[in-house]
Amino acid sequence: MKALDELTFDNRFARLGDAFSTHVLPEPLDEPRLVVASNAAMALLDLDPAVAETPVFAELFSGHKLWAEAQPRAMVYSGHQFGSYNPQLGDGRGLLLGEVYNEAFEHWDLHLKGAGQTPYSRMGDGRAVLRSSIREFLASEALHALGIPSSRALCVIGSSTPVWREKQERGAMVLRLAHSHIRFGHFEYFYYTKKPEQQKELAEHVLSLHFPECMEQPEPYLAMFREIVERNAELIAKWQAYGFCHGVMNTDNMSILGITFDFGPFAFLDDFDAHFICNHSDHEGRYSFSNQVPIGQWNLSALAQALTPFISVEALKEALGLYLPLYQANYLDLMRRRLGLTTAEDDDQKLVERLLQLMQNSAVDYTLFFRRLGDESAALAVARLRDDFVDIAGFDAWAEQYTARVARDSDDNEEQRCERMHAVNPLYILRNYLAQNAITAAESGDYSEVRRLHEVLTRPFEEQPGMEQYAQRPPDWGKHLEISCSS
Repeated sequence: MKALDELTFDNRFARLGDAFSTHVLPEPLDEPRLVVASNAAMALLDLDPAVAETPVFAELFSGHKLWAEAQPRAMVYSGHQFGSYNPQLGDGRGLLLGEVYNEAFEHWDLHLKGAGQTPYSRMGDGRAVLRSSIREFLASEALHALGIPSSRALCVIGSSTPVWREKQERGAMVLRLAHSHIRFGHFEYFYYTKKPEQQKELAEHVLSLHFPECMEQPEPYLAMFREIVERNAELIAKWQAYGFCHGVMNTDNMSILGITFDFGPFAFLDDFDAHFICNHSDHEGRYSFSNQVPIGQWNLSALAQALTPFISVEALKEALGLYLPLYQANYLDLMRRRLGLTTAEDDDQKLVERLLQLMQNSAVDYTLFFRRLGDESAALAVARLRDDFVDIAGFDAWAEQYTARVARDSDDNEEQRCERMHAVNPLYILRNYLAQNAITAAESGDYSEVRRLHEVLTRPFEEQPGMEQYAQRPPDWGKHLEISCSS
């Protein structure tokens, strides 16, 4: 394991130059203190977890100190926000400190969010507040533990620096990791500003560093775009299968690597509601839970438009046509596994759709239903769960179809089926009210709840003695929390 001064930097994006980013130093926070750190994320950099408790750790990730080899840069990009093109966005409150490569020869971006003003801050102060930093940290690590591709979070550093939002809050910084922070909006920026040389340079950078296998194909750029389509189809299938709502699927929030990225007003479903809107600023429901699938395709179309200098329109359309079938295949496979099924039958899609409609009509807890379905034999499980449904007759009809389907499925015993289901159906998820409880305590200076919740969420599929309160249905107040983009 390494100490903090032993990290090896290789700042590949910074070497692209000033057309792609601007050199900016972070603005230090007052009285920095560690709120929470992820040992698993630290391991990606080969860091000894003990360094998180040292004073220099908080100083490095609050802007007070900087590695000599780091080259902090604010990236420039544009994007479509709620369907409308915004010509220049960029890192308005974040900085790419540099790229570190570990002993496995993996490169990881160190991106510090809340680092102060940049040329792309527009009217903003460049800061992040404690509550949003905690939410991003918890979400990044929770999604990863669920097997959903995501940027990672190394730590949150709190401070006494006042920051004004709807009220005065405290500033914080979150250090996030990803193999790249390049977004769909990077390509849009150089396309719409008519800078073909820089766009070509960006495309070559992404292709060679992040999609090297595509360089062996007859049309490397087309192969890269197909891979991006496939990754996003798989990603959004996982969001839908596990009830995750991103909340702000603007093209500048879509990673070129197909990972969950740029957390704002996200939420996991409590009661199943296909029309759930987690962002209270989304008045039209553009980014509602059910709309995430078509919006994923819309965003890929926007990226395709920006790639027309390199790829024919016909080839782009053909690649885009892969999205929905790939999404549907991945989603149905995930839902079969969540139902404990190991084989495929033609009517499985209808079985899933009918269940979700019943859950919608009865406000059934999405996570706990699937977990309890795997607690015992199919017949006993559905008998226990039927009281959660208003339409008892409808559920009984579904339960009869389901138990018959399970009986046809495999030769393994009920114990093996239960183990299989518990391995894919989490007991613990990041519910909004759990995050809010942790934030409330942290804002009063008590970080123990943030750390405890993080620890629970790193093992979402394992029953953890003494942590039963984290697996309960939320109280009524916890189901109606409004989450905004303000952070």
